[in-house]
Amino acid sequence: MSWQDYVDKQLIASRCVSKAAITGHDGNVWAKSEGFDISKDEVAKIAAGYENESLLTSGGVTIAGTRYIYLSGTDRIIRAKLGKVGVHCMKTQQAIVISLYEEPIQPQQAASVVEKLGDYLLTCGY
Repeated sequence: MSWQDYVDKQLIASRCVSKAAITGHDGNVWAKSEGFDISKDEVAKIAAGYENESLLTSGGVTIAGTRYIYLSGTDRIIRAKLGKVGVHCMKTQQAIVISLYEEPIQPQQAASVVEKLGDYLLTCGY
């Protein structure tokens, strides 16, 4: 399965995620959903936020030009929200799965789909 297939068939097809991307820790975008214009700099800031949470608490999480309010995170997960749109990201050994979801999708629905794919990628060495 290609990286684009993971985005289209695992994340977007679940209908629990409205936009998604899979990127490297270096910021390079491996695959993304149509119309999801996330930049390398934005991904690099998210990656840095896993190591230094204060980057996200002070500056928020910017994705595709929109700044979301950082809610919480761990060494693997980042959660953010702005209005009716939420962000759920998961870091694996080599990749970051980035997703946006919109109401009426609940945060736990998006989290389940993103983390299931992230856990699978971890088992594959990614």
